[in-house]
Amino acid sequence: MNKEKLLTLIHSPYITEKASSLGSMNQVIFKVDISASKLEIKKAVEDLFDVKVDNVTTSTQKGKSKRNRFGTYKRSDYKKAFVSLKEGSEIQFEGIS
Repeated sequence: MNKEKLLTLIHSPYITEKASSLGSMNQVIFKVDISASKLEIKKAVEDLFDVKVDNVTTSTQKGKSKRNRFGTYKRSDYKKAFVSLKEGSEIQFEGIS
């Protein structure tokens, strides 16, 4: 797989209270491309962050229908990847801009 595709596969880390509590279990959550497979996500995380990945679990979140004074619209769908890191591996997001 080419390096350009790996760089565009992971959109952003998914940081919430629930996601930060998974950090104690050596898991990190990322928003990834809808068409990304588990193997592609594993390769991308290992190459970008120089860590060893143990397991990848994905879930697709359907976008909500919202409305405002101009009418209704639908938020876009997205995929979350729950990445379990091997013992001794760690990803730090502090100080990254």
